[in-house]
Amino acid sequence: MALDKASRRLRIRRGIRNKINGTSDRPRLSVFKSNTTIYAQLIDDINGVTISASSSKELGEAKTVTIEKSKEVGKKLAEKAIANGVESVVFDRSGYVFHGKLKALAEGAREGGLKF
Repeated sequence: MALDKASRRLRIRRGIRNKINGTSDRPRLSVFKSNTTIYAQLIDDINGVTISASSSKELGEAKTVTIEKSKEVGKKLAEKAIANGVESVVFDRSGYVFHGKLKALAEGAREGGLKF
């Protein structure tokens, strides 16, 4: 059975979530992107708590997200994470292909000091 793009991504996402889990020591860095915004958050799955979050909305109003903005979101999230005492994370790409904006966000988080 052929799957449309959204269904395929959700199927991949479920597979990823079965394999990785965030803890308070090493939270899950979850990413969601839409046509206009990119969101990233650090989640402790054991306690069900979001440790910190960042999005392109914090950087100012823009109609679209660029690779540069994605990198800035990653850096901002890393700043917040280090302020909360988190240095190491597990990356959850949420079914998206690891290139472009997603890769830029990961690189920004690494430049900001997160390890994954």
